[in-house]
Amino acid sequence: MTDAQEKHGLPAAHVLQLLDVVARWGITADELFEGIDLDPKRLEEPLHRVSIPVLEQLAERARTLTNEPALGVYLGMQMRVSAHGYLGFAAMTSSTVREALEIAMRFAPTRTSAIALRLHVEGDVCALVIDERVPLGRAQDLIILALIVGIEQIGSALTGKQLEGSADVTFSKPASFERFDGIARGRIRFEQPTNQLVFSTAALDLPIVLADPVARRLAQEQCERELDALGHQQNLAARVRALVPRQEGGFHSLEEIAAQVGVSPRTLKRRLAEQGTAFSELLEQQQRERALMLLRSQELSLEDIAERVGYSDVANFTRAFRRWTGLTPGAYRRAARP
Repeated sequence: MTDAQEKHGLPAAHVLQLLDVVARWGITADELFEGIDLDPKRLEEPLHRVSIPVLEQLAERARTLTNEPALGVYLGMQMRVSAHGYLGFAAMTSSTVREALEIAMRFAPTRTSAIALRLHVEGDVCALVIDERVPLGRAQDLIILALIVGIEQIGSALTGKQLEGSADVTFSKPASFERFDGIARGRIRFEQPTNQLVFSTAALDLPIVLADPVARRLAQEQCERELDALGHQQNLAARVRALVPRQEGGFHSLEEIAAQVGVSPRTLKRRLAEQGTAFSELLEQQQRERALMLLRSQELSLEDIAERVGYSDVANFTRAFRRWTGLTPGAYRRAARP
């Protein structure tokens, strides 16, 4: 257990959803919460957060009591946009999927500081990346599976269309997971470098069936107030990570980003170090994600991909990619084939 895990958490509403799920196996709240330092009365408080260590205990106990290793799938199938407060209301009244995702990414801190969302677009393919701001530990598979299945369900409900796509997760496949083939409207690949949903860029322009500009603006204003009430300031590392890619391709240098942030390169290095990271690490994260996206295309040569990712030759790119993923670019591309 770390201080960060104690500090960060998820809304108590998710524990109530978990309680609803395990009730299908005849499990009561007293049974689920037995031996866990949790006040059930506080779960009804809209702003209450449950720490990661407590979520780990709940995940372990729920799996044991139900004997269901893929409990996150059931949790995701139950996820509704209305459970996410004003953020959910702002998303469901947005004009397009893109606008809904932009709202979700911006205001995610009003729901949790443990997880962040990032959208990475590369040509006709894009990925919604799920970042663990703190290690989710034994609750990782429960939370990430629930998010992946839940986001797909919510997206289909908001657009009135069955959204097609695939998903990558960093953890191992739960036992007997074949029972759930097709639930996420595509394949879920396990033991991958990143937790992400991958889908067509065209889906970003799909209209939301309940679009209402006035209602969306009112909900977004409330989200802004909630963000201000949290005293939230964008994490510098997250801001730099978002600034690294150039819109026209390639990547910004440390000096260019320091100028955009309004500090000297030395100060930027120091502040990133204070947050436990470095510019080189953030750059490599973006290079890795771009490489993973580009390798899904069977049309680009490895030479083209290496250049787009910032490497002068395939050999250096291959060494870097093997360090990031444990695979060669060719092996990853073959595994990613539909």
